Order: sequence, then C-alpha cells, then structure tokens
Amino acid sequence: MEVARGFSAKNLNEIKHLQNGGIGLNSDAILVLKLPDSRVMRVVSRSFFLAMILLTLPFVGSILRELNSSSYFDDPASASFDLESFDLLLQDLAKEGLIKKGDKALIVCSGVGAVVDSSRFLNDNDIDFVSESDLEQESLFPNATFDFALTLRIEDARFVDRVVKVGGILVTQLSSDPSNAFQKLSNYRAVYLRRYDSTIVALRKTSLVSQLVISSAKRRPLQLALDAKKTALLGLEDVLLEPPRKALAKSRMYLKRFKYLPNLLGDSLEDYSRRVFIHAGLQEEKKGAMQWFNENYPTRNQDFEFHSINTSPEGDSKRVAASPADVSNWLMKNVREDEFVVMKADAEVAEEMMKRKTIGLVDELFLECNNQWKNGERKRSKRAYWECVALYGRLRDEGVAVHQWWD
Repeated sequence: MEVARGFSAKNLNEIKHLQNGGIGLNSDAILVLKLPDSRVMRVVSRSFFLAMILLTLPFVGSILRELNSSSYFDDPASASFDLESFDLLLQDLAKEGLIKKGDKALIVCSGVGAVVDSSRFLNDNDIDFVSESDLEQESLFPNATFDFALTLRIEDARFVDRVVKVGGILVTQLSSDPSNAFQKLSNYRAVYLRRYDSTIVALRKTSLVSQLVISSAKRRPLQLALDAKKTALLGLEDVLLEPPRKALAKSRMYLKRFKYLPNLLGDSLEDYSRRVFIHAGLQEEKKGAMQWFNENYPTRNQDFEFHSINTSPEGDSKRVAASPADVSNWLMKNVREDEFVVMKADAEVAEEMMKRKTIGLVDELFLECNNQWKNGERKRSKRAYWECVALYGRLRDEGVAVHQWWD
C-alpha cells in the first residue's frame, strides 16, 4: 500500500515538529491512501480458500475411512443387514450354485429377523430358514440339519459346523482387525470370495471333524505347502505343443513319459483314508482304462476303489449318459478331500469341474481332449488344439497333476 502526501503550493515547506518528537502536518495537508485493485483482492482470497481446502483434505479422508470401517459388515459384534444388501449377497451365491431352491438355511446374526422375514429371495425359492432369535437353545438343533449357514461372527463357527451337513455351505466375513484374523476351518475349503462393504467368504464342508486326517504326513497333495506343491507339479512331463500320431500315442515310449504324482512326491499312499480311480467316459472305454491303470499306475501296493461314470462324447447330445454336471455332483457326494483321487476324464468334464469348483477334489487327472487334428487327421470339432493346451495349463494352475491322454 502506497502513502502519498499532497500539499497546497503555498504551504509546501510548512512541516511542524511536535513537542514530543513526532511529525505533523499543517491543517492544509492532504493524506491519500491507495488500496489494492479489487481483482487482486479476489485472487488473494481465492488462493487462501484453496489453501485451506488442501490443508483439510487429510482430515476429511481420515474421517471418511473411520466411517467406512464402522459399516455393518466390518463390525461382527454389531453386525446387521439391510434388505437390499442381504438379497444381493444371496443372489450372487445362488449364481455360483452355493444356495439353491429348497435348501434349509441358518442365518446367525443380530438384528436380522425383520430383514430375513422380508427377503424376497428366500421366500421366492422356498428356502426354509431360522434366524438368531431361534438359537436360544442350541441343543434343539440336531447335527447336520442345514444345507447353508450364514454368520458374521466366526466365533459362532463351532456351533454352525455341528449343524451344517457335509457338502453344505458356511458363509462368513473376513475381519479388518488383525487380532481377529480369520483362520479357515480344517474341514472346509473356500469356494467363494467377494468384496462388499467387507470381504465375504463361502466355505464348503468336506468332512466331519472326527474324519479329518490331522498328521502332516497324511495331508492331501493340494494341502501341502505352496512351494512344495509347485515343486512337485514342475516335475510333470512337458505338454505336447502338437498332437502325436496314433502309433506314437499308443506306444510304450509315450506311456513312459508320464511322471506320476506318487513318484514326484515320494508318497507311499498308505496314510490316505481311501484311494480312488474314477473313469468318466464312454462305457466301451471303461475296460481299457481299468486295465491300463492296473498295469501302469504306481499304486504302491495299496488298494484302489474303481468307479466308472458313463458320459457321452463331447458334442453328442443324443446318447443317454451322465452330463458333466452329473460328474461334479457325484464327486461332491462320494469323495472327500482327505482321500487320494485319480481320474480320467475328457475336456468338457474337466471344464465343468473347474466351473463348479470340484476340481480340487482330484489329485491327478488324465485329460482326454478331442481336437480338430486328432490322430493326424482334421476332425469336425469345435475345439482347436491350442484350446486343449490352454486347458491343460489352467488345470495345472489349479494345482492338479494333469497328463495328456490319447485314445
């Protein structure tokens, strides 16, 4: 700000010195104050306002994070549902085949009575359910009563485990509190993981606790430490990037290519509760598959059960036989994760098993993939050979010891 002084011409030199040492002007002196331009003031004020916003952003962010962390899914002790979120979760689980029409469901969560009673999904699908208000006397519920259970408190898992059937589904949430970290129950396997307001996980019950194999020596290969499992699968034979001719595929030299899983793991197979070989294919191929297994597979002098599931050729809908979905259903009903399972199946069955999340029940798979160039001749098939190779890779990624099978 500039200060200018103006004087009349006749009084130009009349500056009076005050007695106290100050300086004064005579009565004719004029004081002029020049204020900043209004545009400059606007720029200054806006800059100040912007600076204040930038300074307060970190505080606003922390407040929002605190609000989000207190949402209904993240606090198991005070968990509650709104109807829209509850039905959205159930619909997504239904799309994955984890809850279906006619199931009997258990909902263990505070404040869910009105929401559950009003659930359109439960009512439209004839799903029989009970909520927390019915759990005052837990002993009233027999063992293995429910097909599906949902609880946001993992502390309730022991009771829930008792009343859920083998093959049933338990849904819970992952806590954001490290002191309350989720530990997967040993007789369950994860089949679903989604992020809503918090992360929701669904587990399939694979066996009763008393049936579990506890010793580390008795664990299934898929339950080995990740690095040990990867090391074993790296020892498998290389995939053929081109299909072999029929003479080579049937030769002893080709059969010797197989690097069998028991050999790779150095596993005696004696500690498994059960050992199973499953042939999922044409009825006329059953005898040959069983004979090949007896003559070539390293059974370690252990007894294997033999099961055959008749399926139709890929793309043949006229033959009356089990569908790929039927194979997955059979596995869920008849095989447990603490058993050693070897299987021969075609690509269509394998893809359905991956989709249904039942591929984890199989330790070793001999994969037959009919392709356009089978036996060196072009066939009318929808599947190109590169698709077979890609499927082979996906199965390995799933942790399955997979081999290429040629008939």
